Amino acid sequence: MTVQEQLIDKSKEAFVLAIEIYNKPSIKYRLEGFSFFICNAWELMLKAHMINKFGEKSIYFTDKPNRTITLERCVKEIFTNEKAPLRKNLEKVIELRNTSTHFITEEYEAVYVSVLQACVFNFVDKMMEFHNVDMTQVIPENFITLSVRLKSLDETEIRGKYEKQVAERLLASNDALQPLMEENNSAFAIKVEHYHYATKKREEATEFYHIEKEATDGVRLIKEMKNPNETHKYNAKACIKEINKRLKKDKIILLYNGAATELNRYHFQNFTSYFGIKENEKMCFTYQISTQPQYSYSQQAIDFVYSEIKKAPSTILDDLKQKLTKK
Repeated sequence: MTVQEQLIDKSKEAFVLAIEIYNKPSIKYRLEGFSFFICNAWELMLKAHMINKFGEKSIYFTDKPNRTITLERCVKEIFTNEKAPLRKNLEKVIELRNTSTHFITEEYEAVYVSVLQACVFNFVDKMMEFHNVDMTQVIPENFITLSVRLKSLDETEIRGKYEKQVAERLLASNDALQPLMEENNSAFAIKVEHYHYATKKREEATEFYHIEKEATDGVRLIKEMKNPNETHKYNAKACIKEINKRLKKDKIILLYNGAATELNRYHFQNFTSYFGIKENEKMCFTYQISTQPQYSYSQQAIDFVYSEIKKAPSTILDDLKQKLTKK
């Protein structure tokens, strides 16, 4: 077994340990344990990638040939764009791991859970991209989603519960992360949001309320909320990338003119034209901000195109071209 293979095997074990620790309800040390093992998983995986890309000497300090470099150094060597959301995400998780070695409170989970979930998804993506390893074959896909058990951060409660230094550090961490979540995409943080819906089925309710006839304050029930930045967050390039990634993962070979190919913008345009995707508001949102409209797509659009390809990967691209030519 090569060094790279050993590193990958250990990386997979560390990843599974991280997920199991976080999702196990009886463990109170789960946030700290998760941060240790997810960082270990990333470090081993990135070092295997560095060996493949730069040679085995690249993972050792030049002045200390018996000591391997840190995770921080690996991140800088592989993800050279310091503004990339994935790199920012890893730096925050490393920061959490370093904090965990000294002191951490249970409320840190409310601060970091969105970042941790993105870190898990990023690891799965990069393990496939760098090493062609499908982590959903190692751990079931439904377990990759972290089990969230938290309540919103209450500043007054925090200040009353902890001494000033601890409270200030926790609140400062939260204040620093919030603008980063707004500035970056899902590679940095997966938002955890809670919505409340009214239902007449008592058995489905988690909370109860009644209408007060003599109340002076009014409310409005929102039956449906739509934010295209959340529901239709993919441009055409992102859709194509996601579809190609899924095809590779499922080992589906796409053919065009009898040769293996990847989905490109021309093919994607044929899908949107033939199936009327741009006219379907569930799959496409149109921004009329100039004379030339801009389009963004939902996850449903990606799923739809992928499912159509899966039905006939060897003929669908040629069929769409032919059908559109006849129109």
